[in-house]
Amino acid sequence: MAISDNCEPKMATGPCGYVLEDVPHLVDYIPDLPTYPNPLQDNPSYSVVKQYFVNVDDTVAQKVVVQKDGPRGTHFRRSGPRQKVYFEASDVHACIVTCGGICPGLNTVIREIVCGLNHMYGVKRILGIEGGYRGFYARNTIPLTPLVVNDIHKRGGTILGTSRDGRNTSKIVDSIQYRGINQVYVLGGDGTQKGASAIFEEIRRRGLKVAVAGIPNTIDNDIPVIDKSFGFDTAVEEAQRAINAAHVEAESFENGIGFVKLMGRYSGFIAMYATLASRDVDCCLIPESPFYLEGPGGLYEYIERILKENGHMVIVIAEGAGQELLPESMNQRDASGNKLLQNVGLWLSQNIRDHFSKRRKMTINLKYIDPTYMICAIPSNASDNVYCTLLAHSAIHGAMAGYTGFAVGPVNGRHAYIPFHRVTERQNKVVITDRMWARLLSSTNQPSFLELKEVEAKKKEETKEETKAQLIVGENHTKATSASRPKE
Repeated sequence: MAISDNCEPKMATGPCGYVLEDVPHLVDYIPDLPTYPNPLQDNPSYSVVKQYFVNVDDTVAQKVVVQKDGPRGTHFRRSGPRQKVYFEASDVHACIVTCGGICPGLNTVIREIVCGLNHMYGVKRILGIEGGYRGFYARNTIPLTPLVVNDIHKRGGTILGTSRDGRNTSKIVDSIQYRGINQVYVLGGDGTQKGASAIFEEIRRRGLKVAVAGIPNTIDNDIPVIDKSFGFDTAVEEAQRAINAAHVEAESFENGIGFVKLMGRYSGFIAMYATLASRDVDCCLIPESPFYLEGPGGLYEYIERILKENGHMVIVIAEGAGQELLPESMNQRDASGNKLLQNVGLWLSQNIRDHFSKRRKMTINLKYIDPTYMICAIPSNASDNVYCTLLAHSAIHGAMAGYTGFAVGPVNGRHAYIPFHRVTERQNKVVITDRMWARLLSSTNQPSFLELKEVEAKKKEETKEETKAQLIVGENHTKATSASRPKE
């Protein structure tokens, strides 16, 4: 049964400006599907739980701080087990695929999907797709059982392998259809989730009973809407080791500078949180906050002042910071469509050496540390392990309940099902006029490297964006209200 290509976002409204951005469901395009009792009600592990199932009307607010007379704003459907499911355990044939770059926690999520499906719902047939999206049609698959995945959470990377290319949507869905797969769990960043959205659309167009669930991850923490990406806490914790080493090196030498480059292509969250946690950093440079080198208030002047006052300093820079300062910009992109960045850490550390040795006639001892791939490759810590379990279980409950075309993640501390387009429409970035960045500036005592006029312009731009977002919510509310009115 082929379905029309038109797929408008599901919206519902309520009083006081309440807007629900809902996720697709299998019955949206395959009506009259049978339902089955959720096997969790007979699961001894859940016998102590007072309320087995999530109320069908439970939603999670995107914005928890609202004004007395303001609209309630956007909400998402709360994740969790439902009383009725749309798959019988014996009929489920699930698959898991990991795409894009690696980060801590991938193996934990794989493990918890396999064990959750098996232990909670009695699902036995689960495949691991090797090598990313291309593995659907170009590689072998791995049968996954609780025994196979038992210890993988203790290892970094992904046991399934990954890649940044190979997304041929039609071939992928052909493979899904040929193998009889009816649940697809996709782990990866924004590019991967765009691919998952395209796979869902093709599945919907063909009228297949296949649930597609995305578990977004990016070590940079740049996925919007959700509170944070899995692996982020581990990355910040591991970044401390590099910063601590840089600090030891710096304070051991006269005019010592410890220079650490961390991940952060477009968003400086790891650099910011690692700096705040460390308290040993004198300067943190991120993509969202432009800086300059020469002249009053510039980076060189600040470095010289700190060295004269303290005798040493630590600088942390995100990989995407200061790209506009480099002499040549690269217009090349990787297989995921990300712009290839130049190594700003090496470039800036060498320029600092040259500036002080040749122009200021000042001897410095600069030690450059780049722990990027060491951080990406480690296993997740205790906090991320728990978080990965919650994400995996949320995805499982959603797929079994018939929801599809969704990503999972916490929104203000409550896990929710979020439409794919909301986690891929933009990148989450540090707001440099927010209090968190102000806390960092207070911790490092570094200058903002911005003129007052630029700060005011930034604030106006962010206020304009917030007003625009509120207008969109109001417009969505008006459209949904108009659509729900009976025609005369």
